[in-house]
Amino acid sequence: MNRRKVCYITGTRADFGLIQSTLQHIRKSRTLDLSLVVTGMHLMRGHGLTVAEIERAGLPIAARIEVEEGTPTGALMAKNIGRMLVGFVEALEAIRPDLVLVLGDRGEMLAGALAAIHLNILVVHIHSGERSGTVDEPVRHAVSKLAHFHFVATDESKERLVRMGEAADRVFVVGAPGLDGLKETALTGREGLCAAVGFDPKRPVALIVYHPVLQEADRSARDTATIVEALRARDAQIIAWRPNSDAGSTGVRDVLEACAAAGHLHLATHLPRSEFLSWLAACDVIVGNSSSGIIEAASFGTPVVNVGSRQNLRQRNANIFDCSVQRADLDSAITHALASPRFDGYNVYGDGKAGERIAALLTRIDPTVGSMAKTNVY
Repeated sequence: MNRRKVCYITGTRADFGLIQSTLQHIRKSRTLDLSLVVTGMHLMRGHGLTVAEIERAGLPIAARIEVEEGTPTGALMAKNIGRMLVGFVEALEAIRPDLVLVLGDRGEMLAGALAAIHLNILVVHIHSGERSGTVDEPVRHAVSKLAHFHFVATDESKERLVRMGEAADRVFVVGAPGLDGLKETALTGREGLCAAVGFDPKRPVALIVYHPVLQEADRSARDTATIVEALRARDAQIIAWRPNSDAGSTGVRDVLEACAAAGHLHLATHLPRSEFLSWLAACDVIVGNSSSGIIEAASFGTPVVNVGSRQNLRQRNANIFDCSVQRADLDSAITHALASPRFDGYNVYGDGKAGERIAALLTRIDPTVGSMAKTNVY
């Protein structure tokens, strides 16, 4: 029996961290043949050359598509989508997969889906049907309209896709793959983490994961400084993660680097997923606008101060304290989060078994020409 060829497109440390466990399920399958096309931040030295993490995981890289580095702007983001599109077409023509797997709402996923559909290759979209309220949302929905099958995290996401005209029998609720193996992966305790960066484990520890919003790129530096100042006012020890490469990231990065140089925080370019999850589990509060705060943090019961508009409309777990970037609003949210007990670990995004469901579905779905014919159901 011929094995079904599955190609996953990955552009950032974030999407790879979420999907890595699922990719291992696919790689171990007797009926599936996995390959990866690697692009974007994975190949940028300034973002840690995280392609090395893929190599260490032993996953097969079939192609590497480089993009232009430079001052992050909306124009550069759009141009790089074009560069990726050309590279993906050439890579997919060589790989000839039966289906292309994409996740989430970034430009590389849009380019991958667009390339695949023009090559008559089935597209499967993970984490479709979610809302966010920024430029990420229309990109996510654009990918969904190009995709033939949808593996969603929640019932609400499925209902939204069906209302958007997607066929209900092509939408499967699998949960969020980033929840798979969370507690088994977060192996380093608070004492060990704090010792490694010179923190006192008895004092409050805050994790900042803050990315720019395209429509608010001109405010990114000021907003980052406000977050750091609010946490320092609470005598919190801060570990911060460098931002992604989107427009406005230079401002975020400059502020964090200046604060690190002044000794106000510890700055990490890239943390291996096991270490990042350990910090999610061990810190007293997560502050920023990352999906890891919206999705993964709830499984550890960690309070999250979700700042600004980037995750504005996504489904919430009970551990989320929403606020604007106004200082008084931030102060109030941080105060309530630090005073809150740990939450119970219930997570609306799933039970940590998405990977095995996805691998099973990839074996079962129909990749024939009939599946390629797609129209709105109304």
